[in-house]
Amino acid sequence: MNLNQLRYFVAAAETSSFTSAASQYYISQTAVTQQIKALEEIVGVPLFDRSSRPIALTPAGNAFLIDAKAILERVNRAMDRVQEASVGFVGSLRVGYTKGYEKSDISKTLRAFRSRYPNVLVSCYRNDTDALAAGLQRGEYDLIFTWDSTELWKEKNTVCRLAERNPLVVAVYSNHPFASRKVLKRSELKNESILYMTPSSTGDSAGDQQFYELYHSAGYQPDIIFRSNDAESILMMVAAGEGISLLPEYVTRGHGNSEELVFIPLEGEEDKVEIIAAWPKESNNPVLRRFTDFVWKEDK
Repeated sequence: MNLNQLRYFVAAAETSSFTSAASQYYISQTAVTQQIKALEEIVGVPLFDRSSRPIALTPAGNAFLIDAKAILERVNRAMDRVQEASVGFVGSLRVGYTKGYEKSDISKTLRAFRSRYPNVLVSCYRNDTDALAAGLQRGEYDLIFTWDSTELWKEKNTVCRLAERNPLVVAVYSNHPFASRKVLKRSELKNESILYMTPSSTGDSAGDQQFYELYHSAGYQPDIIFRSNDAESILMMVAAGEGISLLPEYVTRGHGNSEELVFIPLEGEEDKVEIIAAWPKESNNPVLRRFTDFVWKEDK
C-alpha cells in the first residue's frame, strides 16, 4: 500500500468517478483503476461497487475512506513539520478583536503562539463587533475574537469556537451607595441610571437583545441614559457620577478599585459575556490552522 493509492482512492470516492480522480492527478484513468485494484487486493475486499453509475463505495469502502483520509492528513502534517524544522514556518495571521478585549489574556495567547512560531507575523485590529463580522466575511481578517452580536454561528461558511465566558461586573463611582457591596444582583439596579456598553455600533443587535432580556427577566425596563461600545468613555462617565455600568470583567483589568471607581461582581450564571473566536471554514491560510490547533489543541 502506498500514498498514491490512497490519494487516488480518496479522489475517486469523493468524485464518484475514476475519470475525475485521474484528471485531478494528471494521469490516465487506466493508471487510477489499476492502482485502486491493487489497493483492493491488499485490503482483501472490494472498495467500489463498479456496477452502479456513477460508481459508489461499498460498505467496506465507506469505512476505509475515513481511515484513508486520516492517514493522508497525518502525512501532510508530518511534511509540514519537516519543512518547519528545515526553514522555519513562515506566514502571517490577521486577528481582529472587539473593543476592550485588548485587556483580556489574548495578548498572552498571541505571545505564546509567536514564541512557538517566531517567523509568523501576527497583526491585530481593534474594531466594533459589526465591523469585525463584516470584515471576516470580506476576507479582511483570518480570525476574530468578538461578542457574537451578529450571530456568526448561524453562518455555514464560518467556524465558531467559545473563547471564554467572562463574568459581568458593576462599575460604580466611589461614593455610590453600592460602593461597599461585595456582590450585586441585576434586580437591585432597577432605579439606577445605566451607561450601557453595547456589543455593536448600533445598540440594536442580537447581542443587545439578549442583554435587554436579562433586564426584563429581572422585572424591569432599564433606565439607559447612554449607549456606547467604548468602555473607556463609559468608565470616565461612571467616575464623573453620571451613572453606573455593567461591563465584562476583562474590560476592568488594570483599573482595579480606585478613588474614583469601584467594581462589584454581578451575581447570576446568565450574567456573563461569551467571547467567540470565528474564522472562515474554507481558509487557505496554513497559519490559521496552526493557530486554532495551538489554542484548542486540548479539544482535538
